[in-house]
Amino acid sequence: MKGKLRVAMIGGGPGSFIGAVHRIALRMDGHYEMVAGAFSSSHEKCLETARELGISEDRAYPSWKELVEKESVLPKDEKAQVIVITTPNHLHAEPTIAALKEGFHVVLDKPLCTSLQEAYGIKKAIENSKGLFCLTHTYTGYPMVKEAKFQVSGGTLGKVRKIYVEYPQGWLSTLLENEGHTQASWRTDPSKSGKVGAMGDIGTHAFNLVEYISDHTITEVCAQLNSVVAGRALDDDGAVLFKTAEGATGVLISTQVAAGEENNLKIRVYGENGGLCWEQKDNNTLTMMPLEAPVQLLRTGGVGTSEFSLAHHRVPPGHPEGYLEAFANLYKNFAAHIRSLENGNSVNPLLDYPGIEDGVRGMKFIEAIVKNNAGNEKYTAV
Repeated sequence: MKGKLRVAMIGGGPGSFIGAVHRIALRMDGHYEMVAGAFSSSHEKCLETARELGISEDRAYPSWKELVEKESVLPKDEKAQVIVITTPNHLHAEPTIAALKEGFHVVLDKPLCTSLQEAYGIKKAIENSKGLFCLTHTYTGYPMVKEAKFQVSGGTLGKVRKIYVEYPQGWLSTLLENEGHTQASWRTDPSKSGKVGAMGDIGTHAFNLVEYISDHTITEVCAQLNSVVAGRALDDDGAVLFKTAEGATGVLISTQVAAGEENNLKIRVYGENGGLCWEQKDNNTLTMMPLEAPVQLLRTGGVGTSEFSLAHHRVPPGHPEGYLEAFANLYKNFAAHIRSLENGNSVNPLLDYPGIEDGVRGMKFIEAIVKNNAGNEKYTAV
C-alpha cells in the first residue's frame, strides 16, 4: 500500500481541544491526510472547520451517521480508511461500532465509552470487523514510558512490590460548568461523561499507565470519590488503593481541584532491587533508583536506553520531545500496523499502541471504583 492513509474525523469542531491535538498528531509523521469530517452537530460549524482544514465542503457531513454511510460507498481509492472519533464520551460507542461494521479502521479518544456493556459491544464489533482499533491513552507513547516498561519487564527492579501513580490538575477548582465553559460542561455532566468525572477523564490514564508499565493486572480496589466543588454533579477528586494479581499494592490519585497544578502525571514503581520514577513535568527523563547503587538518569534517545524507547523518539538527545510527539507515536504505530496488514507483513512488536483490551480494562476499573465508593466493602474486584 502506497500513499497517505485517508482520515475522516467525527467531532473536533470549534471549541474542541482534543480534536485539534489529534489533527496535529496524525500529521506529524506524514502518514495521514484529512479528507472528510462530521466535526460538529451544527452543519455550519462543521463547514467552518472543513474550510479551515482545506476539506471539500461536500465531504463535511452534517452527522456522523451520514459520514459513515457516504464514505463507505465511495470508490476504494477515494474513501476514508481511518475514522478518528473525538466526541464526548456518550458519543463514543455508537459511531465506533458503526464504523467498524463498515470495515473502517478506528482511532478513538479515551475513555472507551460510558459503560461496561458498551465496552463489550465495541469489543464484539472489533472481533467481527476487518478494521483495526486504537484508543488514545497518550502517555504510553512517551519514549521514557516505553523505557520504564522495558526496565520492569527485563527484571531490573526484581519483583514489583509497590506502585504509586498520581495525576493532579487544578483547572476545575471553580464551577466552570456554570460559566459556559465547553470542556467543563460536558466533562462534569453525567449524561455525557458517564458515571465518573475526574476518574474517567484522567484517572483512567493513571490506571492504564500502571498496568502498561508494570504489566500487572489490578484486581481489587478500595476507592473514595469526592465532589469537592459545591454544585458539581460528578467527582472532581479521588483516591484508590489497589492490589494486583501479581502481589503488588499501590495508590492511585486523580484530582482536578489541585489549584495551581497543570498536568503533572507521575508514576513510581518499586521492586525488590530498586525503583523507578517518571513524570510528565520532565518527560524526557527516567529516574532509576537501584537498591545499592547511585541514582541513574536515563534520557530520551541517550546512551543506555533500549530499542523499545529508541523506536519512539525523533530528534537528537537533549532536544525536548513532549505530549504532541507522544500522541503522534500512537498514530505512527497504528499506521505501521495498518500498512503491515494491507501488505501481508508481520507487525513490528516495538510499535505498540493501546487497543480494546486497554479500553475494557478502563471501564472495569470505573465500574469497580463507583461500586466500591457507594458500598461498604473494603475492596471490590476489578
